[in-house]
Parts: sequence; C-alpha cells; structure tokens
Amino acid sequence: MRNQFHEELDAVGATLVQMSGLVKIAMESATTALLTADLALAEKVIQEDSIINDIQHELDARSINLIARQQPVAADLRTLVTSLRMSADLERMGDLADHIAKSARMRYPSTAVPPELSLTIEEMGRVCGKIIEKMAVVLEQRDTNLALELETDDDEMDKLHRRIISTLLEPSWKHGVETAIDMTLLARYYERCADHAVSIARRVYFLVKGEFASDAK
Repeated sequence: MRNQFHEELDAVGATLVQMSGLVKIAMESATTALLTADLALAEKVIQEDSIINDIQHELDARSINLIARQQPVAADLRTLVTSLRMSADLERMGDLADHIAKSARMRYPSTAVPPELSLTIEEMGRVCGKIIEKMAVVLEQRDTNLALELETDDDEMDKLHRRIISTLLEPSWKHGVETAIDMTLLARYYERCADHAVSIARRVYFLVKGEFASDAK
C-alpha cells in the first residue's frame, strides 16, 4: 500500500512538470501571436487553456483523494498540500498566457504592441520562457540551488516591467491612452507569470529544506 501511495505521489509531481511544459508552450505561442498579429495562433492558445485548467482540476481531485485515503503526515502531507498550491500557480500562469493571446486577438489585424516596445515585449517573453523552463527543472529535480536562482531571474523581469512603464510615462508617448492601457496590462501579465514561477520555486525549496528561503538567509 505504501509503495502504491508513493507511486501516486510521484505521479502528482510528474503532472506538475507536465503542466509546466504546457504553460511554457502557451506563453511562447502567446508572445509570438502578440508580436506578429497571428490570429490563428492566438486562438490556439485561448482554446488550449482549458487543457491546463482540466489538468489542474484533475490533479487537485487526485491530491485531495490521496489525503483522504492515506491520511499522510509530515513530508508526504506537506508535499500534497504544496502540490495543491503549485497547481493553482500553474493554472494562473496558463490564464496569463490566455490573456496575452486575447490581447493579440482583440487588436487583430493590427499588432497590439507599438514598434518602440516590440523588443522589450520580446525580451519579456524570452525571460519568462527561461524562468518557466528553470522552474520545471526545480519541480522535477527538487534543485534548491536552482530555486534560489529564480529570484535573480525575476529581478530581470522586474527591470523590463519598469522599462515598459517608464516608456508609457514619457512625454513623447504618441499612441494614446488605449494602447497605454494595453501595454500596462501586457507588461503586468509577464511580470505576474514570473512571480508565480518564483512562488513555485519557493514552495519546492520549502518542501526540501523544511524552511523558506528567506528564513535560511
């Protein structure tokens, strides 16, 4: 029975890694759709968001069922409770990709991003992809050193976020209020996606070490 329980526990972890891969693809595709006004790709991201949602719902039901049947304690209970929180983070990251894709669809056939911000958004997409990829490794390998690195990676995203806001506040901004609102929201979506990834890395650190990274400093 215990062997079966730990196999099911491992399956929960594998599902979280699977969700990470789907989120990474969604964010990359949403960024491409945004920058190239690719309506078909935007629609694909929007439609496939339900896949991530369904996986989260199934994973949460499985985790709750394991808690009810096996009544785990100590590290096993911590793993399952933390998995519930991490699946919620991953689902939210998928939603943020969906929001980006919907912005691309809303402005089609125009490109939602003004030319002077195109490179910054492209860079935000690249950094976001790097963070998600590293987060997936943290989840799979429970690498606490890599988990700590995500804090620095997130600083890079924060700088890009501030760059967008600074551009919008410049007197030379010529694209109007509507585009400024679009860009404010888009920058926030990328910044929040990175924040969720950092949150997941912190939870993995807690699982392994039994303390939060800030407490260990």
